Amino acid sequence: MKGILRVSAAVLAGAALAGLQAPSTVLAQDTVTVASWGGAYSASQRGAYYEPAAKEIDMTVLEDEWGGTLSEIRVQVDSGEYKWHVIDSESGTAMAGCDEGLLAELDWEMLGGMDRFFPGAALDCGVGTISWATIYAYDGDAYSGDNVPTTIADFFDLEAFPGKRGLYANSPAASIEMALMADGVPADEVYAYLRDNDEEALNRAFAKLESIKHEVIWWDTGAMAPQLLSDGEVSMTTAWNGRIYNAVVKEGKNFVIVWDGQTIDYDHWVIPAGHPEYDLAMKFVEYASRPEVMARQSQFISYGPTTAEAGALINPDILQHLPTAAANLANALWVDTVWWADHEEELTERFQVWRSQ
Repeated sequence: MKGILRVSAAVLAGAALAGLQAPSTVLAQDTVTVASWGGAYSASQRGAYYEPAAKEIDMTVLEDEWGGTLSEIRVQVDSGEYKWHVIDSESGTAMAGCDEGLLAELDWEMLGGMDRFFPGAALDCGVGTISWATIYAYDGDAYSGDNVPTTIADFFDLEAFPGKRGLYANSPAASIEMALMADGVPADEVYAYLRDNDEEALNRAFAKLESIKHEVIWWDTGAMAPQLLSDGEVSMTTAWNGRIYNAVVKEGKNFVIVWDGQTIDYDHWVIPAGHPEYDLAMKFVEYASRPEVMARQSQFISYGPTTAEAGALINPDILQHLPTAAANLANALWVDTVWWADHEEELTERFQVWRSQ
């Protein structure tokens, strides 16, 4: 979660790709290079988009990795020497890059319009490719029967649900929103409250976090959150949903995700500004944004699509584990990237001072 809310370790995990990779040694007529994050995440994109593109749209997709910084895009735009046609970007980077003129505005008519996508997934210069969530999960061996956590308020209720709690150490993002929702602020009013009554809202959030601080164990990598649950060091922890899903499905852990008060964010497909093969890049972006194509990625990793159309095509056994499943959205909160861009630095400093006290 590099900075605000990020795909982070769950996305970055796994062996790095060695240089550029192609799904086939025979290049199709159209060839694009896509920069992404490597590891399990790029593997999911390879299976969902890159390899099928050769047969379905006569396109070869070459792969590269990037570090997520605008400087990597800026040098290509400034020099006119482009390595990448399309980039998988975090939402904050997509917004900042658009504002700086480093990213091209997308052809939204070609993509079927912004209204096709979930709130926040459609930006001037970026179209959502995955949705992911910061959730909390509990150890099914610690709580069972009728007395199990079901709401975000339960995470903060040490009397009804005693035990250690895991919280992310590097940023207050998600923790602040969750604290406010647990303290009674409706999900759809959280950011309005923060904008209109910022000091009151932040004091309230930190007070709620203070109420459990003496029981908190801090995690700072995606792998650490489920490990704390597995080792019995905490009975509940916030986490990135893909990490908990993998622990349950691939490792057989008895962990339960509580789909209440979770925050949802996106990664976006973006195109460097001024790219001489913009039309070719848009061809890939349009293809990857088709419902039947987007829906495939969830077969490889537990991150959701960014349209309801794609969600309707996903196997129900998989869909129930995704952030955008209808049953999981009742009290979800989409991250306000603009608000965090304006407050990240000051709040991170305040958060770290509070943690150290």
